[in-house]
Parts: sequence; structure tokens; C-alpha cells
Amino acid sequence: MNHGLRILLRAGDPVRQQGLAAMLEAAGHTLVAETPDVVLCDLARDAAPPGEAEAPVIVLTDRSLPGDQPAGVLPRTVSAEQLDAALRAVAAGLLVRAPGGIPADGFRAAGEDAPPLLTPREAEILTLVGEGMSNKAVARALGISVHTVKFHLEALFAKLEATSRAEAVAKGLRGGVIEL
Repeated sequence: MNHGLRILLRAGDPVRQQGLAAMLEAAGHTLVAETPDVVLCDLARDAAPPGEAEAPVIVLTDRSLPGDQPAGVLPRTVSAEQLDAALRAVAAGLLVRAPGGIPADGFRAAGEDAPPLLTPREAEILTLVGEGMSNKAVARALGISVHTVKFHLEALFAKLEATSRAEAVAKGLRGGVIEL
């Protein structure tokens, strides 16, 4: 069952706040004013990053952040699927970063080749495939069914625009999505 999270949304621009709120609610999350699972901050170019927070923080920004990093840092152009995956990953205690890291002058332009954001499970499966494991071996290692492995591989192939396991691994390595 796919349970929604309690999200505290902070955005300076009311239009942006409304758009993000709609995106979060469509993903099944609930907006709250206190005791959130995750704090989502949308930072405009001149806004200061958040300080201490009562929950893990994901920052949407188009620039690099100085000092201590929040649990998640993603570009403001993040898709609804990427944001949902990042929120769930951060709530589970993982760190989330934009693919390839944040260049010193900010995020890559939309036209540049940026690898897609994979879910933590997809990255885990791609890494095991890159180590030469069969679907059955991956399923055994992760305690999931072979059918679930195949489902994740199909999603990976689509995101990476790959037609084979080898091509998916090569693109994952080239894009910095996985390391072997």
C-alpha cells in the first residue's frame, strides 16, 4: 500500500506554493503545519536555505548551497515522480541529490544530458545487474520476487532509454547514477 507522507511546504512565491501543493496532494501526500515527515522548501534565487527543522528537509533550488547540506537537494524543475520518490527516500532516512551532483554554478540547463533520477531500489538493482547478477540472483539478494526485479528493470530501461541490461549499466555509470 502506498501511504502518503505529512509534508510541511515552504515556498515564498504563492503561485509556486499552489503548484507544489497540488503536485504533493496528487501524489497522496498531506500538507501539514506541524509534525511533518518531511519539510519541502522551494528556494528562489535570492532566498536563504532553511536552518534547523523538525524533520528531514528537501530543498528545491537552481543554485548550489553553501555549508551543511539538507537531506535532499533537487532542481526546481523536478518532475512530480522525482519529487515523490525523493520525499519517500528522505523520509526513509536516505540522502537525495540531483544526478551528477551540483556544479559550482548551479544545476545543468534543461538541454544538457542529465541522467534521470532513479528510485533507491532502481539504483540498487542497476548496481547488482552491473555486477553481473541475473534477475533471479538480484531477487534473492534483495528478498523480492523475480517479477518485481523485471518490473524495476523495465522502468530503468524506460528512464535510461536503454534497450539492454548492458546499455542500462553503461548509461548509469556514464551519468554517475551508479558506481561499481
